[in-house]
Amino acid sequence: MNENFEDRDEVLDTVRRFERMVAHNEPVFFDLADFENIIDHYTTNTQYDKALQACEAAIAQYPFSTELLIDRSQVLAMKGEYTAAATQIENVAQLDPDNPDVAVTRGIIATQKGEFAEAVAYFLQAAERAPDRDDIYFNLGLAYQSWQKFKSAAKYYKKSLRLNLENDVAVQELLYCLEVSERLESNLDFFQRFTDEDPYSAVAWYNLGQAYYRLEQFDKAVGAFDYAILIDSKFHEAHAYLASTYVSQEKYREAIQEFELSHEEGKPTPEALCNIGECYEKLRQWDLSRRFYQRAIDLDPEMDEAWFGIGIIMNEQERHFEAIHFFRKAVELYAESVEYWLALAAAEYQVGNVVSALEAYEKATETAPDNKDAWLNWSIILYEQGNFNEAIDLMRNAVEVQPTEAELHYRLCAYLLAAGRYREAYETLENALVLDFDKHRLLFDYFPELESQKALARLIDQYRK
Repeated sequence: MNENFEDRDEVLDTVRRFERMVAHNEPVFFDLADFENIIDHYTTNTQYDKALQACEAAIAQYPFSTELLIDRSQVLAMKGEYTAAATQIENVAQLDPDNPDVAVTRGIIATQKGEFAEAVAYFLQAAERAPDRDDIYFNLGLAYQSWQKFKSAAKYYKKSLRLNLENDVAVQELLYCLEVSERLESNLDFFQRFTDEDPYSAVAWYNLGQAYYRLEQFDKAVGAFDYAILIDSKFHEAHAYLASTYVSQEKYREAIQEFELSHEEGKPTPEALCNIGECYEKLRQWDLSRRFYQRAIDLDPEMDEAWFGIGIIMNEQERHFEAIHFFRKAVELYAESVEYWLALAAAEYQVGNVVSALEAYEKATETAPDNKDAWLNWSIILYEQGNFNEAIDLMRNAVEVQPTEAELHYRLCAYLLAAGRYREAYETLENALVLDFDKHRLLFDYFPELESQKALARLIDQYRK
């Protein structure tokens, strides 16, 4: 089995032991390396309050450890407590001025404060003192990425990965920077080189698989993940990515098998259970789907995707009242999802809760003003309720937000015609025809009776290419 994953399991055991001792107010004793691992685990998972708690416990036991004082300063910086972080690191600098971690920490503080040029200078200074440390190049990458300089960021992430291929966060950030700067395809050889140099490295194949996955070269991604798993059958992350690749290929049964292998035996994660639920949902096996979503919720009651998933199943089974309960829970947990608000709105309307439906559509447009369906569906309710002028005002808003979306112009035109406001309707229609002539069929889909309007037909004919 891959050494990396054994280490990871050991670290998780140490973290759990630490949390038990804290929970029971027991005295906490660990050796220095264990404390470093605990702090590192929390910072990697952006749990900065817990990381700081671990720092305090560690410093109480090892008050003269500069490593721990540096850790504490870095955690304070990540929490946004820059003054305390700077004071702490300046104290360390007086004790140990040549320590490269002093420069690294100053760099982290500068990055967090948005002082990117300064941050880069500190990290380069640290890299001169310790040229073989992957974390320094990783931090350089982060500073450049935060500065929106994606090419430079990619350069340093690569340097970091050449020293330590197993930094998965560096892989993710590198892929992101290459994607944003549209250079992923031309940089595939970077990932391929690792598999050429060491064909038995599971991590190298896994990283190559992720690059193919991002490029939507799914067959190649499957091949790469398969190799990773062949080398290390317990490589849970590779199983999870292979499963996601199968989902992209709509091979849901294969995906389910891989999601079942994406965690330790007998220790399913809420994410894996939720993903399996979604695969069964795609296969329209409602009972199995619901069972897995429910298991995900039992493990993690805040798993919004699982609540939403059960809502979708209830909807498919025309149990709209029950669906509403689950959709409401999903939006309560994650109000930034336009998909959740739209589903809730549709279900509320389905059972005749017009006011609640309108409120949910309003939330949807606040969450994602560029989602045309939210505006269209909201306006349909107003129109069906006979509130033509409100429907018109709403579509005018929508057109202002998305002036190039032809479908919104056609719908506005239809409502103006229905309200007898012909001059405005024809003006709007002209805009729509210029934007996308072919979509004029939508007008007759909304209102078939308009086909008989001669003036309308003449106007449309003028714009025929």
